[in-house]
Amino acid sequence: MKIDKVKYSKHELQPKNNKYCLCIPVINEGSRIAEQLKRAYSHNIHQIVDIIICDGGSTDGSLELDMLKQYGVNTLLIKDDTGRLSAQLRMGYLWALERGYDGIITIDGNGKDSIESVPLFIEKLDEGYDFIQGSRFIKGGQAINTPLVRHLAVKFIHAPVISLAAKHWFTDTTNGFRGYSKNYLENPNVQPFRKIFETYELLAYLSVRASQLHLKVCEVPVTRAYPKKGKIPTKISFFKGNITLFKILFETLRGKYNPNE
Repeated sequence: MKIDKVKYSKHELQPKNNKYCLCIPVINEGSRIAEQLKRAYSHNIHQIVDIIICDGGSTDGSLELDMLKQYGVNTLLIKDDTGRLSAQLRMGYLWALERGYDGIITIDGNGKDSIESVPLFIEKLDEGYDFIQGSRFIKGGQAINTPLVRHLAVKFIHAPVISLAAKHWFTDTTNGFRGYSKNYLENPNVQPFRKIFETYELLAYLSVRASQLHLKVCEVPVTRAYPKKGKIPTKISFFKGNITLFKILFETLRGKYNPNE
């Protein structure tokens, strides 16, 4: 397997306690990450998965170790390298596999998602699923205050294209609330630790590769809630960011990120 390692530093606040971990990529999330961790703590999420913060280099003081310890965070990883979200995820996923986790759940660190839904992902990993996609659009899921443009883009552009590439119908393909088995991430026909994954490519690629390889995939219901008013919590700029996303989407469709292709 080709592995392009990401440089990082780490603060292991606890030893490995669970068979699965929850990787939360963040960068300058302010009070949102503390509120999310508090919510997770109130639902005892830290007792059923090891919470790993994958920091892209925050400078806002939002990740003080005392706060992380208070809410049961297991480890803080701090990227010290180039790249954006995909580099953060490569850092976190490789570290997690090297530490011996059987599966990885991931959720955005901006507080939009129902972190209390983590047990649904654990259940599916225990059942042998390799890729579990959280969806607000299936029975039991909720889409709250989703901006109309985003709703239409997911339903009529992103989901159909990703599903076409995956050869499996997925309903909420931009949602970063997912689960991956160790079997999937270590499959030699996946190779997710290549430097080609720097910005948002890895999310799209891992959405399609499992079903392409006839691995076991499913969706579980989750809630994604946007604020009623004020700035939308996102790191994707409206023009440049979305153009990049659409480019990645169609590169995924044509198989650019598949190994040896």
